[in-house]
Amino acid sequence: MLLIKIYLYHLYFRIIWLKDLFTRSQINEQHSINQATLLVRSFPGLSAQLPFREKICNQEFKIYSQNGEDGILLYIFSQIGTTNKTFIEFGIETGKECNTAALIRYFGWNGLLMDGGRSNIRKAVDYYSDCDVYRKTQLKISQCFVTTDNINQVIKEHGITGEIDLLSIDIDGNDYWIWNTIDVVNPRVVVIEYNASFGSERSITVPYDPDFQRFNKHKSGWYHGASIAALTHIARLKNYRLVCADSKGCNLFFVRDDVWQGELQEQSPAQAFYPQPKRNLITSLEQQFSLIKDLDYVEIK
Repeated sequence: MLLIKIYLYHLYFRIIWLKDLFTRSQINEQHSINQATLLVRSFPGLSAQLPFREKICNQEFKIYSQNGEDGILLYIFSQIGTTNKTFIEFGIETGKECNTAALIRYFGWNGLLMDGGRSNIRKAVDYYSDCDVYRKTQLKISQCFVTTDNINQVIKEHGITGEIDLLSIDIDGNDYWIWNTIDVVNPRVVVIEYNASFGSERSITVPYDPDFQRFNKHKSGWYHGASIAALTHIARLKNYRLVCADSKGCNLFFVRDDVWQGELQEQSPAQAFYPQPKRNLITSLEQQFSLIKDLDYVEIK
């Protein structure tokens, strides 16, 4: 019995050590990516004529975003400029790793942060309590599980209507349906999560379910949201063009037609698509969809 306890003790600390080693490795890798991005931006005249997909990938930079979204957003706004520096982002979790954190902390942007988790929102309020925009009530943080029935009213109740610079949607489920419903604001840039496991050609989304929880729908967690083709379709109907996806296969970046300018180039879903590396380590893209292909889908035409 004692030997078993000793073995479990060592196994536990071995797991902790490996987890810490993996985390430090990720941090070092991200630092290298950030340094490379800064070099490219500091000496633009030295850059060769790269395809836009590679050029935009070189803009990726992580400060507070999940992946390289911070850098892509800074690049896009450097091309199209800003207006009121107002944003709406929902699906922020604790707010420490989201698409607008850098804009809030370093550039003084104002707007609305939302998440469905009560505990997440308490942590987000604590995290941003030292920011001037929060103390001046220009940054609003709200607990809300958004649906197609409440989303427009919730936005209006927080005093935001009309033109804003940025809308970011990441709710792991009804993303397509929520964006389709929003009409009280007119964002210049939209960032929205896509499901890379659906591939680049299928134009599909999960059916709308106001109580959607992706791990309740399928144990893999790969059944959620919409494909890149479906989101690009609705974007065109709303007068947006696809700029890119981040290279980790998580988010799409759209810019409204009437503010499109600078070096931006429109990409097709096939050109912009990236698979998710973490999922590809488990199985191929084709096998990912094969696992969930018999579930319900809405085809977007």
